[in-house]
Amino acid sequence: MTKLETASSKNLSEAKYARKILQLSDLDYTKNIFHEIESVPSGADRVIEKRAVIKALLLSTWLQRLYFIIRSAIMSVLGALVTFLYVLFFGQIGVVLAVIMGVLIFIVGLIVTRLFDTQIVKVTKYIVKRLANHKKIREFIMKHL
Repeated sequence: MTKLETASSKNLSEAKYARKILQLSDLDYTKNIFHEIESVPSGADRVIEKRAVIKALLLSTWLQRLYFIIRSAIMSVLGALVTFLYVLFFGQIGVVLAVIMGVLIFIVGLIVTRLFDTQIVKVTKYIVKRLANHKKIREFIMKHL
């Protein structure tokens, strides 16, 4: 991912970078974009179009990764909150009950994050837009979270 971020526009049009991006991207989205490239006549326009496509795929990959991070964080907070409230109210929790609660909280977390999917996507796009100017923070989030 670091190689992709630091590559220039000219380098991004090379096949090895395209393969790396494709491994990280949504296949349906990638197919649609490649069909659009094929409709452009050959020449300078096609090269520019390829570079634009690669940048679009890179952005798509960033959005997917950040979406996953945000969704995971919401599910983690939900699980921690329910467990904390249970222990606060009852004073202790057994292993079997913890496993059962963990599975149920995970399922409820999936449902809750799907219900608020549109809002999560909006927040993700907003965060990506803000992180565009903060390279060090962006690198930290993508490498360590």
